[in-house]
Amino acid sequence: MIFGLVVLSALKGLYAQEIIQLYSGYIPNAIEDENYQEEAEVNEGKLIRSFKVSEPTLTVFRPQKSNGTAVIICPGGGYRHLAMDKEGFKPAKWLNELGITAFVLKYRLPNDRIMKDKSLGPLQDVQEAFRYVRSHLDDYNIEGDKIGVMGFSAGGHLAATASNIHEIVLNDEDKVNLKPDFSILVYPVISMEEGVTHQGSKTSLLGENPSREHVEKFSIENQIDAQTPRFFLVHASDDGAVPVENSLRYYEKALGYGVNAEFHVYNEGGHGFGLKGRGSSAGWTEVLKNWLNYQGLIQ
Repeated sequence: MIFGLVVLSALKGLYAQEIIQLYSGYIPNAIEDENYQEEAEVNEGKLIRSFKVSEPTLTVFRPQKSNGTAVIICPGGGYRHLAMDKEGFKPAKWLNELGITAFVLKYRLPNDRIMKDKSLGPLQDVQEAFRYVRSHLDDYNIEGDKIGVMGFSAGGHLAATASNIHEIVLNDEDKVNLKPDFSILVYPVISMEEGVTHQGSKTSLLGENPSREHVEKFSIENQIDAQTPRFFLVHASDDGAVPVENSLRYYEKALGYGVNAEFHVYNEGGHGFGLKGRGSSAGWTEVLKNWLNYQGLIQ
């Protein structure tokens, strides 16, 4: 492993992409700890995974020609690490091929050493990411009603949280809309309920003995209402890490509120299949492409 400062330099040379510090100066909900250092797994100059993230960033991937749509990508990793390449940079480049501007969010990983309330840290960061993107529409040639979020695994939980928990956990003096206009959820953690949740994600976000109130709040199927933005959802029924019931609960609850929702469940794929898929889930991105086109998000 090497420290994140070296990783940022490598990334700039490799991708020639803009890397933005999400906060200038003060980071909300933060506790300073000089001994808590970000670490990363790097292979041939490519950032593979990030660990112990305490200073969030956005890495911007611009298409050759923007179609006005943007997506903020939340990589997975059980709220313990971030799969930056497989579930961040690779999806960003694929979205660029469709004319979509992509922002890969390296969000803070919850830890009591660096956060006053670790359950809110990742949500604060994705809300701040939406503030940034919505405040720079002209800079990126983005339309204000076509800004979505894409999340994988625990990143899917974060994307669903941003889509459904309406409380603003940041200073909101400028009244920017911090909710997604649509979401793409890929084998997401949804529930914090025993027997359904991914235990590692639950423990990382809520701690060893969370209160009943916290479990219910961050079981996102409980937060869905008629204001939940339209979404595309994909999961494999043989997922041994995050049971498909997570997605089933989310989809079923959304249907009850009349939310514009599309759900694709594959017999094969397991967990963490990324863009390529496995077995019957191979090629699932073509289905997503069709959905994006039908929703008027690409041409």
